[in-house]
Amino acid sequence: METEHKKAIQREILVGFWKVHILHHAASGPVVGQWMLSELRRHGYEVSPGTLYPMLHRLEKLGWLRSEVDPGKGNKARRSFYLTEKGARVLTIVRECLGALRLEAGP
Repeated sequence: METEHKKAIQREILVGFWKVHILHHAASGPVVGQWMLSELRRHGYEVSPGTLYPMLHRLEKLGWLRSEVDPGKGNKARRSFYLTEKGARVLTIVRECLGALRLEAGP
């Protein structure tokens, strides 16, 4: 696949999948950036820290995640992200939409 086409797919479609994936995992417990990078890469997504961390902070700004940092660990402390009630509602809506899409899929 040509590079420009692949970049367009990533920019327009996959970023949304990554966000859903983050919310999905945060529903099971806190997520941290390095683990989330590994998890997304395990699924074949090419995500850089420079993409993931702003995405996590954007989800937090939207009120879908909240974060905590261990205050005793200093400037480089690991930040844990938790799903909020608002984020859980968003995840429910997304799952319903995906379910509808699956039902509509045909040959």
